[in-house]
Amino acid sequence: MLYHNNMSKKDKFNPIPFKDFFDKAMKDPEIKAEYDRLGPEYEIIEAIIKKRIEKNLSQKQLAEKMGTKQSALSRLESGTYNPSLAFLKKVATALDAKLSISIK
Repeated sequence: MLYHNNMSKKDKFNPIPFKDFFDKAMKDPEIKAEYDRLGPEYEIIEAIIKKRIEKNLSQKQLAEKMGTKQSALSRLESGTYNPSLAFLKKVATALDAKLSISIK
């Protein structure tokens, strides 16, 4: 188990703000490289979740509009599923949104 600063098991739990944790983690080159590598995946996940919430849809409701199961959408939103382009197109269509992909 990790403890903040030099805490031991006997010390009182003293949580730190996420921003402080994040800023410290981004100073580690290996963590920063992995974070940057995963960036595009999390950007699409964030966009899907935001659009779904904006449309006031639950995962189950969106899944029904797509003709798929809620569990597939849950895996996508949790980052444990690597979707096909066809699946992302179905998500975009069900959200009345446009899917755009670019290589820069």
